[in-house]
Amino acid sequence: MGAPAAKVLVRRGLADPESARRFLHPSLDHLLDPQLLRDLPRAVERLQKAIQTSEKILIYGDYDVDGTTSVVLLTKAIQLAGGAAGYHVPHRLRDGYGMRPEVVETAAAQGVRLIVSVDTGIRAAEVVARANELGIDVIVTDHHLPDTALPPAVAVLNPNRHDCAYPEKNLCGAGVAFKLVQALLATLPWPVEKQRRVAESFLKLVAIATVADVVPLTGENRVMVRYGLDGLRAVRNPGLRALLDVAGFKGEAFPSARQVAFQIAPRLNAAGRMDTAKTVIDLFLTDDAARAGELAQQLHDQNAERRSVQAEIGAVCESQPIDDSTSALVYYGEDWHRGVLGIVASRLVERFHRPVFVLGRNSEDGLAQGSGRSIPAFHLLDALDSMRDLFVKYGGHEFAAGVTLEAARVAEFRERFSACAAARLRPEDFQPSLEIDAVLELREIDEQSVQEVLSLAPFGNGNPPPLFAALNVEVAAAPSVVKEKHLRIVVRQNGRFLTLKAWNFADRAAELARGARVDIAFTLEEDAYSAERGYPGWSATLRDVRVG
Repeated sequence: MGAPAAKVLVRRGLADPESARRFLHPSLDHLLDPQLLRDLPRAVERLQKAIQTSEKILIYGDYDVDGTTSVVLLTKAIQLAGGAAGYHVPHRLRDGYGMRPEVVETAAAQGVRLIVSVDTGIRAAEVVARANELGIDVIVTDHHLPDTALPPAVAVLNPNRHDCAYPEKNLCGAGVAFKLVQALLATLPWPVEKQRRVAESFLKLVAIATVADVVPLTGENRVMVRYGLDGLRAVRNPGLRALLDVAGFKGEAFPSARQVAFQIAPRLNAAGRMDTAKTVIDLFLTDDAARAGELAQQLHDQNAERRSVQAEIGAVCESQPIDDSTSALVYYGEDWHRGVLGIVASRLVERFHRPVFVLGRNSEDGLAQGSGRSIPAFHLLDALDSMRDLFVKYGGHEFAAGVTLEAARVAEFRERFSACAAARLRPEDFQPSLEIDAVLELREIDEQSVQEVLSLAPFGNGNPPPLFAALNVEVAAAPSVVKEKHLRIVVRQNGRFLTLKAWNFADRAAELARGARVDIAFTLEEDAYSAERGYPGWSATLRDVRVG
């Protein structure tokens, strides 16, 4: 292996040959035994009983990609095992996150005797207790951190429960559901090869969910995503095929992890953000290609609407001036669509590198609700804990949180939140930084070394695209401006040249004048557009520049 990829492996703690081999060559044999999950035998036994006696089963999911794909995985697995299940996903704006007692009560009235939660339920002790009162057993499958006490369910499958020895703690909700699916399929009277083949077919949706939920693409997640993405080369499910088509992946084209994150997942999430996530489940469960096309187009249109609404709110926020004395930001609009506020907050953190909350008004109760995102140096939930008297409800973790408060107290929240950030942050915390994987000479970059770097994919959280630096390179020619915002630049070092795409760098063209000596940070990426035109199927992208 050439120096660039080898340097990345060493930088990421994969220096010994065995760990490097497992990373570079993930195998289905590397998937962990589902039986290592605490309570899994009890979950399978109860699910088998429900299937064999034709009990009514309800799968209780969530409205994001992880939740909806989990519903589909378990629904299909139960069908393969000879049973049937209904499902429920909450409405983001009407119901909010989590299991609700009224849903359980309706299920009991309809004769449901088993509820299986997916991507939710680990903190729903009261709701599970209510189900028990009504004669309903509950199997909880989740990956979120539990409370001190677990819900009183028949089985609780969660690698993050304190008494669970399952080695992979970073599974998403669909990953946990998949382990239950694996175990259920293993009970069927099929040849081992068929069990393996069917289980592998489920990895397409698991891969999409894993990427969308931004869990680390390492360990078992890496195996599932690698095989799941490979499976997208040949798709037979009408809904998944239609979704790929509307996202631009027609014929033999299939998405990378990055393209799943930016082209597939947003279309699936748009349903829950703009209306109801039921559309996603219907899309993947239908066998009618024409119906699948209609549903995929609906998701495509909803995503376009989401982008428009998000852009409008973002533009209003960005138009409000800030200066160096502003330590944190709180934006509020009475008519802002609450389904996109978290995305807007994320974009504003990227732009201003400060903790941000974006709030809207709930027309039903008049309360201000919204989402926050943060920077590495500022623990969002700790900050909210210090002003808990402000909120009707709040929750979250280090980098993301949600709040509900009286609209009349938004100004007070803005003042106290900013004061809290000012007290805890230093000036350098507001400066974004890049972590370089390796410093390269341009002579080290050739077709083979680039392909070796690309073999480290799938890239995402926990395994980002390698970031390289080249020092004291010369800008070989005046940069070309592309579409008024972007640049194309050529740099030279010891007689070797490298062409880079520089997105949104037009306002920094002066730093890249011909003859300038600069240090550059860049990535090497697959480039299907280039390959289609007969050029190498990769390109270099400039991430930052420092004048020497």
